[in-house]
Amino acid sequence: MPQQDNLSDSNSTGYAPSVFFLIGIPGLEAMHLWISIPFCSMFFVALLGNCTLLYVIKTEHTLQKPMYYFLAMLAVINLVLSTTIMPKLLSIFWFNSREISFNACLVQMFFLHSFFFMESAVLVAMAFDRYVAICNPLRYATILINSVIGKIGLAALAWAVLIVVPLPFLLRRLSFCRSYVIAHCYCEHMAVVKLACANTRINNIYGIFTTLFFVGLDLTFIALSYVKILRTVLSLASKEEQLKAFSTCVSHLCAILMVYTPVALTSIIHRFGDLVAPHIHILMATFYFIFPPMMNPIVYGVKTKQIRVRVRLLFRGKNV
Repeated sequence: MPQQDNLSDSNSTGYAPSVFFLIGIPGLEAMHLWISIPFCSMFFVALLGNCTLLYVIKTEHTLQKPMYYFLAMLAVINLVLSTTIMPKLLSIFWFNSREISFNACLVQMFFLHSFFFMESAVLVAMAFDRYVAICNPLRYATILINSVIGKIGLAALAWAVLIVVPLPFLLRRLSFCRSYVIAHCYCEHMAVVKLACANTRINNIYGIFTTLFFVGLDLTFIALSYVKILRTVLSLASKEEQLKAFSTCVSHLCAILMVYTPVALTSIIHRFGDLVAPHIHILMATFYFIFPPMMNPIVYGVKTKQIRVRVRLLFRGKNV
């Protein structure tokens, strides 16, 4: 009975636990070692691919262009996203190290959500880059100068931080009394909110609002850019010119699909959560943070001749 009184008192003052415990993949704990093999492989490819891409863009003077600067930003974001989640995930899979401190959980959550919004903003910037290159080619060099690109990158970072920075403070005000076990393999905002015994309406509304409104806003800007691009491309005289213009957008369109498709599927699974096994939801949510970082360098490497040639020479040990 005294313990219950103390618990009640601590809840009324906004008690926060010192540690949480991550389950990993619920229902598949016995298979964690086997699941770690593809995840570890994808993580290694993501690290190698994005680091190689950054090195090639830095050292190859023909790639010192706005499109590749945005691609470098995307590579940095991919590295942050994958390295924020994968070390802890692999420690759960390999060593059953499930404990994570409350502050470390908030930090992980902040980096994951803020860099997701930053990635979305960079995809908007890349759509703008393709719009200017195709619709206003004569002004491309004067519009997207280095200082403008730098300001766009800083604006994307500031935008993402401002969106996400309220989340840790909203969580700190909550009391946690039900359980300290997070039914997830990383500190996802809503998974932590579900553990609270206080009123979580503000957290729920803010989480839904930020995802639907800001991601919806980014997708709207991307769609508008491609509507204008499509009109311009279709006005070109020959099919060869049309195909050449479209080919410059293929890599970006692939990146858009790889980023937003898992988000859409995860949202659908959330909506119909009772019909989907928990491990499917967790695997899909985790897949997002490792699959696009792995695939983006591959897609751009395959579609971009300069990157493809430079990487081939790099791994052959030759200088360009």
